Amino acid sequence: MNYRDAGLSDAEYERIKEMLGRTPNDLETALIGVMWSEHCSYKSTRRLLSQFPQSGRSVVQGPGENAGVVDCGGGWGLAFKVESHNHPSAVAPYQGAATGVGGIIRDILAMGARPAASMDGLFLGPPDSLKSANLAEGIVEGIAGYGNAVGVPTIGGKTFYDPCFEGNPLVNAFNCGFVRLDSIVSSRTAHPGHLAVLLGSKTGRDGIAGASFASKELDEDSRESRPQIQIGDPFEEKLLIECCLDLRDRGLIESMQDMGAAGILSSSSEIAHKSGVGMEIFCDRIPLRERMEPWEIFLSESQERMLLIVTPEKLDEVMGIAGRYELECVAVGAIIEGDRYRVLEHDVVIADLPVQILGSAPMIEWPAAAPADAAARRAPRPDMRSLDPAGDLLELLGSPAGRERREIWEQYDCQVQLHTAEEPGYPVSAVCLPDTDGLVLFAMEGEPWKCRADPFSGAAETMAQSLRVLALSGAEPLGMTNCLNFPSPEDPENFHVLSECVKGLATVCRDMGCPVVSGNVSLYNETPRGGIYPVPLVVTAGLVSHCAYYVSCGRAREGDAVCLVGPAAGSLGASRWQVICGGAGSSEPLGDVWAYDPNMEHAFAERAIATSRRACVRGGRVIAGGGLAVALAKSAIFCGLGMEVDLGELGGSGLTEVLFSEGGPRAVYAVQPECLDKFLSIWDGYPVARIGTVRGDTLKFGDVFELPVSELRYAFTEGDRLLRS
Repeated sequence: MNYRDAGLSDAEYERIKEMLGRTPNDLETALIGVMWSEHCSYKSTRRLLSQFPQSGRSVVQGPGENAGVVDCGGGWGLAFKVESHNHPSAVAPYQGAATGVGGIIRDILAMGARPAASMDGLFLGPPDSLKSANLAEGIVEGIAGYGNAVGVPTIGGKTFYDPCFEGNPLVNAFNCGFVRLDSIVSSRTAHPGHLAVLLGSKTGRDGIAGASFASKELDEDSRESRPQIQIGDPFEEKLLIECCLDLRDRGLIESMQDMGAAGILSSSSEIAHKSGVGMEIFCDRIPLRERMEPWEIFLSESQERMLLIVTPEKLDEVMGIAGRYELECVAVGAIIEGDRYRVLEHDVVIADLPVQILGSAPMIEWPAAAPADAAARRAPRPDMRSLDPAGDLLELLGSPAGRERREIWEQYDCQVQLHTAEEPGYPVSAVCLPDTDGLVLFAMEGEPWKCRADPFSGAAETMAQSLRVLALSGAEPLGMTNCLNFPSPEDPENFHVLSECVKGLATVCRDMGCPVVSGNVSLYNETPRGGIYPVPLVVTAGLVSHCAYYVSCGRAREGDAVCLVGPAAGSLGASRWQVICGGAGSSEPLGDVWAYDPNMEHAFAERAIATSRRACVRGGRVIAGGGLAVALAKSAIFCGLGMEVDLGELGGSGLTEVLFSEGGPRAVYAVQPECLDKFLSIWDGYPVARIGTVRGDTLKFGDVFELPVSELRYAFTEGDRLLRS
């Protein structure tokens, strides 16, 4: 195999020959090539990722394992992670999305946790584009088809539309699971004499070199890439889940690793590398669906497979239990002394490499340069003024960016396992913490428009927003996982944007004490037509110690006070109003993004948590996409009641800024009249104002405009139908 066909550069190949002291054979070249791919090695981002804080009072396991684990109390750990399946979903949307769900579930399973809930972050092209609509339909059906069949609820997510994702959709799959802290499984506990056991499906040609495929731009004609897409079987995965947990409970496994990117090569070499041991794999013992060459066997990404590390005396029992679940189970290798990774065929060594070489791709320091138009992107837009506030509000509610996602999440089974505490459609997703009255909440956020306009501030706002949503809901943060979706890092402007986004996320995480426990990087998200906008997607997990402290939205009652906490206005830069309603004179996201202020964020979080604990509000909503007007409109829609808002209480800013600006630690609350004084005392020292009353069946903003709640609901729920007509 030519080293360039393996994805290696001239410099990398020379480095390999120097490290080996010889020229690698074809199989060795293929093995090193896939492990040195961007998807497996993170060679472009390892230095950047070191900025993330990785420790905290709740962290049990940070980056470096299959998923992060945090301590939820009561002896329970929460394992969670998000990963991308972007390129496969662009080529084969159903299977690409379905196997993304299956893969992330196995990452959680590999920690010894029972997969408990999934979420998805979808960034799609315009819904009025036939190509994008077809991709979106296949992606959603794939998520639903796999998740529903495997019995893991899909409890929420984020969906975003923009032309930059035309032909290059982003599918970021999240999963979490619960595990007793004394039952966590590690990939670092293999010892010489242990056996490497393959459990699950037979190996086939589907998914071969998928990691390399995910490490380059998509071709204009992606049909050639179709053989590299994995095929999933959720019913086989369900058996695999139950079998692995059964083996764990019986104490029959020493270690466990998912076979994801790079298949058996990655799983076996990672266990060897992390455990500081050698590994021998006998490729002729691996159950196959078809005749395959050794390099195909090792690079195959066939789904529903796990690699177990088992002591010899327990092998027969492991195989017996696997048989009860009707799963293939074969000892395919052994842990050995030393640091060699050997592949054997009929007892003949056909590849012999240092374990270290497979896990030590040299870092690449790409040149970085601020985009030539960076200053223009960030400059405040002059004369941004709404000429029709009522019409703009309806347009925002009915737009692809703002409308209800019922047509998506109704395809998902969100209640299987019976522990979902909040159905999709709310600002947070929630599941019950086993054996307690507590809740674990998740906030998934991504702000491509803001990150394009100002990478640092956009990413900081993304992270801060996820923490605000948790704090308002009553949750203390446990940790964050992220998926960094960007175009080619080889372009200096792209690498600068990537660097600034990571810096923005890391700054907020350090300031706010939120550790990063896991994550994924997806680069080369571009087609010949161009690259995507930067999308650092985050999922932050938080704990509500008792469900009575949980603050939701849409629970207001007639006569409740409507209160605003935080500044009267944020920023119109790169806001939904600016892009959708034409405030900048074009659809380009531009302008000044809210400047991150750690002191304000701390003050907001402390008071929001205190508000939940003192039970003095019926509900609340963080001000985000669409600004105050959209936050109040959605609150009215969810509770089915109108509101009278006095804009005179919000003097000092222009009408458009007050209604539609975004960013900053701001929220609206519905407060019982008898609790108003208590509420105001909690927020003493922070901007707070009573701006209205829950009353009637219209949303009325002073004498500016008034809209019936029924009209708001129609725009929100039927926006897609209005768009098609």
